[in-house]
Amino acid sequence: MPVQVRGEVLGVRRAGQYHVLTLTAPGIPELTRPGHFVGISVGGEGTGMILRRSFSIHKVADRGPYGGTLDIAFAVHGKGTAWMAGLDRHDSVDIVGPLGRPFALPREPVGCVLVAGGYGSAPMFMLAEQLRERGCRVDFVLGASTEDKLFGVLDAKRMASTLTVTTEDGSLGEKGRVTDVLPEIIERLGSSVVYACGPMGMLAAVADTAAAHGAYSQCAVEEAMACGIGVCMTCVLPVIGDDGVTRMLRSCIDGPVFRGDRVRWADVGTVPADTWGAPAGGH
Repeated sequence: MPVQVRGEVLGVRRAGQYHVLTLTAPGIPELTRPGHFVGISVGGEGTGMILRRSFSIHKVADRGPYGGTLDIAFAVHGKGTAWMAGLDRHDSVDIVGPLGRPFALPREPVGCVLVAGGYGSAPMFMLAEQLRERGCRVDFVLGASTEDKLFGVLDAKRMASTLTVTTEDGSLGEKGRVTDVLPEIIERLGSSVVYACGPMGMLAAVADTAAAHGAYSQCAVEEAMACGIGVCMTCVLPVIGDDGVTRMLRSCIDGPVFRGDRVRWADVGTVPADTWGAPAGGH
């Protein structure tokens, strides 16, 4: 079960185009698995920003001089994240977590490809460590539009058997997108599982690519989450169940990790007419 705690800021550092925020978070690190996220209250006392912001957990430490700590990576997009970037050491932050369903780990050692776009790579390093502990081969594919929008290249190089980097402008690695290189990697390495995190369009393409090459995929979606605890229904998306029936599932509690071949990517943002409980004609 998630917990709500008052965390203390230990530091905010720049990482290319992004920021990494380190917080004390008593009780959260020991419950965290790769793919979990936290909800952070932004704006401070008296703020008009009443909704929490959701962020993937990048790293955790459950021991040390500060007790349990966690890192999150984020880009400044609005008032909430700008407030976070301006936090000072010892500032207090209200945190709820860990939230959501994490990545599922293979029962047997298999070849795994970890694919990420931009700072979608944040939760993948904790995942890579746990996969390696299980004897799995780990290969990374990191992509972004430009070099300064990549996140964690050095960490990925240290952890992975191979690292492939793509940038759309060719400023680092191969010019193009992650799905330009993914088919060859899956085929050459005989990879069984593809894990992905990043923009929704990238996830759709990765899921299709994995399925076409006989690999199982798990995708951590980036739907906007207003509450993070399953109440507000703003983060629903159509997902096919084991019974073949499409249901509108909540990314925050049914995800954010879903089987890539079960999400109806082309219908995200709509309620397909054949969805269980949909109004006549859909909308």
